[in-house]
Amino acid sequence: MKPQDLDNLKNKLPVIPGIHSKGEYINTAVLVLFMLIDGEYHFVFEKRSPGLPQGGEICFPGGRYDPEKDANYQQTAIRETVEEIGIPVDKIKVFGALDTLVAPMGATIDAFVGVAEIESLNQVVINKQEVEKAFTMPVSFFEKHEPQKYQALVKIHPSYIDEKTGQEIILLPAARLGLPERYTRPWGEHRYSIYVYQTEQGLIWGITARLVYDIVKKLKT
Repeated sequence: MKPQDLDNLKNKLPVIPGIHSKGEYINTAVLVLFMLIDGEYHFVFEKRSPGLPQGGEICFPGGRYDPEKDANYQQTAIRETVEEIGIPVDKIKVFGALDTLVAPMGATIDAFVGVAEIESLNQVVINKQEVEKAFTMPVSFFEKHEPQKYQALVKIHPSYIDEKTGQEIILLPAARLGLPERYTRPWGEHRYSIYVYQTEQGLIWGITARLVYDIVKKLKT
């Protein structure tokens, strides 16, 4: 590398570092949405329709980034909210964002925060193909109730067993590459924290609970 190459490299470094190899992940965006009800802000949640992946689970509106439809991740969050819950786009006011979450299952979640300027969810028509129901819960509930905290062990697997054939599929040929023997089997001891809120509306857990917990921590500091 020559001196001029170093100058070229300096010019190509990001001003604000992002997420390395973000394109290798499933990139999604959600909208942490508030509604003012009787002088108190509520979270807006949805329960996913039974036939969908993670069917029956409670989450914030959102979905996968579509470069053909979305100029940025904020547009993804708004578009999905309009499609899923039916809140008109002119009634959604986004005022900020949380840190990007990199989930251990190989997805990034860009969460935006905003307000739905409607008086009631009775004013909207939800998309029943995607959403079983939409509902609200006061933020104060989560301020008063700490989540239960659990952990899951995350490991890197160099191979897996195909469920249909029972055959081992080698992803990383560690032995052939001459890597140490320990890389021929799962490795890593990362413990990933999982938050769970028990509510009358059902279990709120995983990424959704993590985002709620992040908001509540910010409110308390």
